Amino acid sequence: MAEKTSKRVLITDTILRDAHQSQAATRMKTEEMLPVLEQLDEIGYYSLEAWGGATFDTCLRFLNEDPWERLRTLKKYLKKTPIQMLLRGQNLLGYRHYSDDVVEKFVAKSIENGVRVVRVFDALNDPRNLETSMKAIKKYGGVCEAAISYTTSPVHTTDYFVQLAKTLEGMGADNICIKDMANLLLPYTAFDLVSKLKKSLKPETKVHLHTHNTAGTGDMVNLKAIEAGCDIVDTALSPLGNGTSQPATEPLVATLRGTPYDTGIDIQKLLPIVNHFKKVADRLKADGFLSPKVLSIDINALLYQVPGGMLSNLISQLKQQNKSDKLGEVLAEVLAEVPVVRKACGYPPLVTPSSQIVGTQAVLNVLAGERYKMVTKEFKGLLRGEYGKLPGEPDPAVVKKCIGDEARITYRPADDLKPEFEQFEQEVAAYAEGEEDVLSYAVFGQVALNFFKWRKAQKMGVDQNMAENLDKVYPV
Repeated sequence: MAEKTSKRVLITDTILRDAHQSQAATRMKTEEMLPVLEQLDEIGYYSLEAWGGATFDTCLRFLNEDPWERLRTLKKYLKKTPIQMLLRGQNLLGYRHYSDDVVEKFVAKSIENGVRVVRVFDALNDPRNLETSMKAIKKYGGVCEAAISYTTSPVHTTDYFVQLAKTLEGMGADNICIKDMANLLLPYTAFDLVSKLKKSLKPETKVHLHTHNTAGTGDMVNLKAIEAGCDIVDTALSPLGNGTSQPATEPLVATLRGTPYDTGIDIQKLLPIVNHFKKVADRLKADGFLSPKVLSIDINALLYQVPGGMLSNLISQLKQQNKSDKLGEVLAEVLAEVPVVRKACGYPPLVTPSSQIVGTQAVLNVLAGERYKMVTKEFKGLLRGEYGKLPGEPDPAVVKKCIGDEARITYRPADDLKPEFEQFEQEVAAYAEGEEDVLSYAVFGQVALNFFKWRKAQKMGVDQNMAENLDKVYPV
C-alpha cells in the first residue's frame, strides 16, 4: 500500500455492523441498509464495516437472512468503497478453533463474495492463532488488517503492543488496528502508543484505531491518536453512534474540517443518510432492541474493563439464575470479581470468547460463594491453553484447583485439528446450496441448519411452523 503523502485522516464507518451490534443486538436488516447504500458509496470512506462479528449469527438465528446473500447484495451497491469484515482468527465467527482448511475456505469465500478489508484478531493476542487466516487473506487478495486487542494489565505495556504490532507486520499485515473494544485506551496513552507504532512500523503500514464511547472518552481518544499520526479511525453515524458504539462520525468530520487532518467528507452528503438511519433507530427502539442506557456514560468500563456486550451477558446470566430481585447488588459483586478472575488466568483481554469465559466464571464464583468451586469446561480450557497462549502466567493455585495435574498445551491449539470441511459438507449435503452454506453450518451448526430448513420450506411453500421438521415432512 502506498505511503501517505498528506495528513488526511481516513474514516471507516461502522453503521452497517458494529454500530448496531454494540447498541441494538445486531438487529438491523438488510432491507434497512439498501435505501442508502449508493449514497454511502459516494461519501469517500476508507471502508464500510458491514460484515463479520455477530452479524452472521444474527442473520441466521433471528432475521431469517442468509449472511452470504447480504454480503453479495452489499457488494452490488458498494462499487467504490471497500467492504470490511471482522474475523476472530482461528475462531472465525464462532467460539472455538476451526481446522485450517475451514479457516482458509472461509476467508476465500468471504473475499470472493465481496469483502475487501479483513480485520482479524485473536482474543489472547496469540499470533499463532492468526497465521492461517492472515496467509489466506493475502493469498486471496484481501487487505490484511491485523488487530491487537487492547487492554490494560501489568503485562500489557506500550512496548508489549509495539512488539506485537511488529510481529503481525512481519506476518504480512497491511494495516495494524488498535482494537479498543472496551474503551480502555485513554487519550494521552493513545497518543503515546500511536506515536511509537508509527516510528516502529514501515511507512506504508497504516495504523487504524477502533474504540468505543462507553466511558465517554472515545472522541478524545480519536483526536489524540490522529494528532500522533493515526491513519484511519472508526466512527459511526450519529443515529447509532456514541455510547457503547463508536464515536459519532459527523462531529469528528466537523472538528477536522479545514485542518491538515481534514477527512474530505462533505457533511451535507451525510445528512440524508443520517435521517434514514434515525428511522432505523426508531424501529429498533420500538422493537425493544435499542435502549437509552447504551448511550449513557458508564465509568465501569474503566474500573472493571467490562465491554458493553459482556455487561449485557452478565445481566442475562443473573436473570436466568433468578437473581433479578437483587440484580444491582449481585451485579456489583460480579463486576468486582471479573478483574480477580482475569488476573488469576493470566490477564486475557476481555473480548469474544475470553470475555464470556471470564465473565461466566465470575458469575459462578459469586453465586457459589466460593472461588472455583464450580468451574466451566471453557475456563478449564483457557487455563489448559486450548485457546492459545495466555498473556501472563496464571495463578498456580487456581490452575491446580481447576485442572489438577493435567498437562497444559504449549503449541498452537489448531495443530490438534484434522481437516473438517469435507465432513461438514457431507453432514449438510441435503440442505446446502453451495460451499457458503457448508461454512455457515461449520461455524453455527444447528442454528444454520434451522435456517436452511426454513429457507427450503419457504421455497416449497410449506407452512413456516413446519420448517423445523422439514426432513420428516419431505424426506431427503
